[in-house]
Amino acid sequence: MYVSHLVLHDFRSYADVEVVLDPGATAFIGSNGQGKTNLVEAIDYLSRLSSHRVATDAPLVRAGADQAVIRAAVVRDGRTAVLEVEINPGRANRARVNKSPLPRTRDLVGLVRTVVFSPEDLALVKGDPAERRRFLDDLLVLRTPRLAGVRSDYERILRQRNSLLKTAGHARRGSTSQDSALSTLGVWNSHLARVGAEILDERLRLVADLRPYLGDAYATVARGAARDAAEAEYRSSFALPTDSSDRGAMTDALLAAVAERQNDELDRGVSLVGPHRDDLVLTLGASDDGTRLPVRGYASHGESWSFALALRLASYDLLRADGDDPILVLDDVFAELDVERRAQLAELVAGAEQVLVTAAVDDDVPEKLAGTRFRVGAGAVTRVD
Repeated sequence: MYVSHLVLHDFRSYADVEVVLDPGATAFIGSNGQGKTNLVEAIDYLSRLSSHRVATDAPLVRAGADQAVIRAAVVRDGRTAVLEVEINPGRANRARVNKSPLPRTRDLVGLVRTVVFSPEDLALVKGDPAERRRFLDDLLVLRTPRLAGVRSDYERILRQRNSLLKTAGHARRGSTSQDSALSTLGVWNSHLARVGAEILDERLRLVADLRPYLGDAYATVARGAARDAAEAEYRSSFALPTDSSDRGAMTDALLAAVAERQNDELDRGVSLVGPHRDDLVLTLGASDDGTRLPVRGYASHGESWSFALALRLASYDLLRADGDDPILVLDDVFAELDVERRAQLAELVAGAEQVLVTAAVDDDVPEKLAGTRFRVGAGAVTRVD
């Protein structure tokens, strides 16, 4: 899979730009602030309908414009499809495939798959649990696009339930308004347990599938490290059933945990149990007594970078094992790595069907990734022959 043609209209800093791309390695070279990351961000947006840099769509639209358009020709198994998304902040986005409108924008997810490694990925190991939950859910959706709808349903249920918790918590105890809110809350408890159990089931299976790739990736990136040095374990906000693969048992366990914490939730006005409160615990090595050491708080800066890189490489390898070769984006990564890690990373990814690299200077791009190069500056993207 690779992108052969990219067109942007009023996206980020670009009023209009058109870039013809080749399979293999492509590097966009330019000073900071010239727009090189905007190009790979656009391709990644087509993959996930979200940005790896910002939480909302508004910053993606060029200042003074009402909407932005991303259009890309994607080649897969020798066939080309033209994917397009129209970004409309404050209104519904719209998507097309080969000029035909899609019923739902999220139907675009999964038609092109990307794995992005960027400086922001250090937050995967050093940041809050929300970063790691997003990592898992993004990967879930790339593997199984229908889960985009499940994820959206859960977020809607959570918003509605939190609103009811606030209403019931603020109402006078025993009043008609509180009784009504609590009655309705019971319905949303069931929705949260059902959809939450599906997300939990999918996440647990994903972590199990990812774990061996993570160990291999870390051992390769951090030369000299043992294959079992890097580990990832899913930590739930409630006690999981003995058979966590039993969806019905998971639903019942989540519903029971919600009932147990309901008084606390009414006091605080937020949902305290469910996949939105879980974490992916990352560990690196063990102490003398065999206790696994969390990366956050124990790992050095270099080890943290290696772990973040291993997570992305493991994701890439897992998606490849599923039968697709995703587009690999290395966004301003090499400037953050020492010479040895640059060479290791380049060697690992050089065989990908398409690798898109951004860098401030030519010397930041390893020789292994010498391929097509573009100069980016003053709003122009120029191919270097």
